[in-house]
Amino acid sequence: MASSDRITTYIGTYTRRESFVDGKAEGIYIYHLDPSSGQLTYGATVAGAGTINPSYVTLGPDGRCLYAVNEIAGGKGPHGTVSAFAVDPLSGDLRYLNQQSTHGLAPCYVSVAPEGRYCLVANYETGNLCVLPIRADGSLGEATDVVQFFGSGPNSERQEGPHAHMVLADPAGSAILAVDLGTDRLMAFHFDRTQGRLDPTSPPWTYLSPGVGPRHLAFHPNQPVAYVIGELMSTVTVCRYSSGVFTPFQTISTLPDGFAGQNLGAEIKVAPSGRFVYASNRGHDSLAVYSVDQAMGQLSLVGHQSTQGVGPRDFAIDPSGALLLVANQDSDTVVTFWIDPESGMLRPTGHVAVVPTPVCLQLVSP
Repeated sequence: MASSDRITTYIGTYTRRESFVDGKAEGIYIYHLDPSSGQLTYGATVAGAGTINPSYVTLGPDGRCLYAVNEIAGGKGPHGTVSAFAVDPLSGDLRYLNQQSTHGLAPCYVSVAPEGRYCLVANYETGNLCVLPIRADGSLGEATDVVQFFGSGPNSERQEGPHAHMVLADPAGSAILAVDLGTDRLMAFHFDRTQGRLDPTSPPWTYLSPGVGPRHLAFHPNQPVAYVIGELMSTVTVCRYSSGVFTPFQTISTLPDGFAGQNLGAEIKVAPSGRFVYASNRGHDSLAVYSVDQAMGQLSLVGHQSTQGVGPRDFAIDPSGALLLVANQDSDTVVTFWIDPESGMLRPTGHVAVVPTPVCLQLVSP
């Protein structure tokens, strides 16, 4: 197999206890995925500058740079940071560029705004968003905007205040969306691309069921529908979406009937075909598999697949839709599965990569 056929996979991790997790990794890990077998082959470990708790990583739209949050929380530092790395176009190796403050604690999500000119960061612990300009060489400038959320939810342990968990542009690039676990809200902001500022005069914010604890969302590729995973109640809320406004119309559990243990929802993804949706369960340690009604977008449960590990934090689907990779944070493994193109169900490939405290998977399209 030619090296160009492999899919470079960046794995974000926890490296030490400066967040809510006792990490044991060394930095960002680079693996190469063989799409014909599902095998992950170790490439390199990126340690040193910019790699403290790189718990979420993302690529710029042109693939020239990778951005990683440095999840510092709980009074372990004055703020979290986000680091920029240049990507070697041939090997996929990373070269540290610089680092900037996120003006909050426990940054847990980073995305790149349309046109690749700004990084958007969600700070979990302090419940705020940060906007940072991207310079011509891919490095980051100082923040151009910081937006603080307020409020709380009914879960006194997890919703004592706002907890921003995701920030990204909508599919049309017309609004910046934020998911707040602490206040059960989905928020939309107009984005001033000239000043790098989020406009507070935005569409009405959407409140989900009290205590659901929304964590991440994913859009259907062909329909104006968003799927929101609720971490605290282990649900998926299906919403119509239009110009920053979410209209919920279905809620479905991520767990099988009869499960009585503790569980936290984590990640949600839509297959490239738009036919299936997947959601990860930490506690049940499974992926819920749903089929998608192609007329309306609502979900029907197909079944569950064990992730063959503990604490599936993140998962990723390869660009062809044939393979799914799961990062089992608490058992230090990344496991690969074949996706059945007819049912959407998963079948283990038999390949398991040992990676310490893996929490984020970013695949590079070939």
